[in-house]
Amino acid sequence: MKKNARYKRVTLDDVAAEASVSAITVSRSIRSPGMVSAKVREKVHAAIDRLGYVPDQAASALASERTNVVGLLVPSLTNSVFSDVLRGVYDVIEGSGLSVQIGNYRYSPSKEENLVRTFLRQRPAGLIVAGIDQTEAARALLKTAPCPVVQIMDVTEAPIDLLIGFSHYDGAVEATRHLTQEGYRKPGFLGARMDPRSQARLAGFTDEAQARGVFDPRRIVATTHPSSVGMGGQLLTDLLARAPDTDAVFCNNDDLAAGALFEAERRGIKVPEQLGICGFNDLEMSRHLNPGITSIATPRYDVGAGAMSLLSNAITDRAAVKTPQIRLDVTLMKRGSTNREGQS
Repeated sequence: MKKNARYKRVTLDDVAAEASVSAITVSRSIRSPGMVSAKVREKVHAAIDRLGYVPDQAASALASERTNVVGLLVPSLTNSVFSDVLRGVYDVIEGSGLSVQIGNYRYSPSKEENLVRTFLRQRPAGLIVAGIDQTEAARALLKTAPCPVVQIMDVTEAPIDLLIGFSHYDGAVEATRHLTQEGYRKPGFLGARMDPRSQARLAGFTDEAQARGVFDPRRIVATTHPSSVGMGGQLLTDLLARAPDTDAVFCNNDDLAAGALFEAERRGIKVPEQLGICGFNDLEMSRHLNPGITSIATPRYDVGAGAMSLLSNAITDRAAVKTPQIRLDVTLMKRGSTNREGQS
């Protein structure tokens, strides 16, 4: 049966005929525009626009052993933490000739492993993967990948290839130190999801609280369920039932911190006088609540932009990448939820 002409794919030869140039000239106009005069490029791109031509990435990959697609693997598309990372990636990639394909593995290591296999079969120009905790099989695949790989959002002494991130452990240490410096002597920890980055924050809290003589295991309340504002209120309720004299909480993220703030208000607990609250990530809402929530600001946009810059440089000339591992700083943003001095 003859295919409907409506669905006939426009080919490189069609564009060449429309622009009255050779197929190789069309190819060069798309892949290596510097090899073609501006006048010819204008003719070719006008023909592409008229015909609606879309380059065949699969055929291009077979010819060059690599596509112009960057694979980006993240655990969530709804978490605003990763939306900031995506914004950084897209701001840098614009005009580079590269494009992004996103894979969401929903915090599942096995799904992440499968996505790594899928992306590598498509011959990407490079891969950006969130975290440093890939499965053994995924790490093996990434180590032998025929393209640059950038791990993001964390730090390690043994990256797979390239890396840009920040220390969740150090951020938690700084938050816990701040609470004790503000005079809180019975701090607790509220955590949800408890992925490896969350576990690092718990470790930072635990070590610093022990070092300052204020650690009490009863004050750690965590769940593997997803994080939310409502969950923050529930976790604070559970903590106060277990240890009613708790005078501060370091929350795994700002959603939980907001929930703890609302629950404290509902109970008539004064913040920060009776309960200090510190979050992590410094989301925009934390600045606008009353009181504003003290939080650890993480450089999420810079991670995304930096990862894309690292990858672009490595794709162009790997030898030109002088700093393959970049460690960014986190910053404590002190606000009303822990500012006891401002309440005196």
